[in-house]
Amino acid sequence: MSAVTHLPAASSAWLPTSPCVPDVCLRAQARRAGPLRRAARMAGAAAVLLAGLPIALALGRTARRGVVTMLWSRLLLRALGVRIMTHRGFSFIGGSARVRAVPGEDGPALLVANHVSWLDPLVITATAACRPLAKAEVGRWPIIRTLAGRGGALFIDRDRLSALPGVVADMTAALRRGESVAAFPEGTTWCGREMGRFRPAVFQAALDAGVPVRPVALRFLEGAGAGRNAGRNTGAGRGAGADRGAGAGRTTGAGRLTGERVALSTRPSYVGDDTLLASVLRIVATRDLVAEVTVFPAVRPVGPVALGGPVQRRQARTALARIAEAQVRTGLVTGLVEPGEQVVAA
Repeated sequence: MSAVTHLPAASSAWLPTSPCVPDVCLRAQARRAGPLRRAARMAGAAAVLLAGLPIALALGRTARRGVVTMLWSRLLLRALGVRIMTHRGFSFIGGSARVRAVPGEDGPALLVANHVSWLDPLVITATAACRPLAKAEVGRWPIIRTLAGRGGALFIDRDRLSALPGVVADMTAALRRGESVAAFPEGTTWCGREMGRFRPAVFQAALDAGVPVRPVALRFLEGAGAGRNAGRNTGAGRGAGADRGAGAGRTTGAGRLTGERVALSTRPSYVGDDTLLASVLRIVATRDLVAEVTVFPAVRPVGPVALGGPVQRRQARTALARIAEAQVRTGLVTGLVEPGEQVVAA
């Protein structure tokens, strides 16, 4: 049974609509932060934002921009009370003659992840040096506009279908320069209990630049066990199959390793008619909030397709989107309990 109330389908593929709304999806905190902690987090976040302005203005397109942005993102998340826990996932691909895994390949890649919150680009850039793809509305937020732009963010206007080729061209240029780019192919945010379909358009940038696609699963956890395990890196463990052409697995660094209660958190979600201020206030009021990042091996299309015909390119980006989505979906369902359930130590 679906975990969210489904609304009518999106009016177009370019403007997808998430069925998630705050009244249905938001759950109460497992542990609530006190007023002094909330005030300290707000003050700390404001200080990090203001301190970042002169650094961003001086940064430009320097070679160290990715490293500086990574450190600044980590600092801002920590000020907001969000810790990061990373996992290295593994995968196997079956049933697809168009895509192959390239687990040992490093270098620039198109990172693709599910989309839950306005925190997602921060979490991605805090984990890997990359340029996130952000919605154009971010460019209208004071201070954030300067920080995001100088930090390397690329902007996409979802209201203008004609802008899509230009966005893909900008992503391709960045990838060819050796910069990784992070995108959220769902096109909108979900609360984290479910996710939408990966739309293929942005995958064309990886094909044109000749770089692999690296799927990333994002989810937010809360509970004392999550807070104590944040920061652990874990290797591959239990595997799971996926009937859509890919399988993925990982070990968990929270909950089942500690025997403590860890639950999926929807508090950071930014969905429906939610406001940025309301979302920020929920985040700083939640204790033991962890952003869990599972990075899967990169995948590539089989054979050269960048110079192929329109049909070949369309089939390749569709196959990449399908495989990446299947990996991310599998990474989101491993080793969690819903609020109210208990984890028993083995």
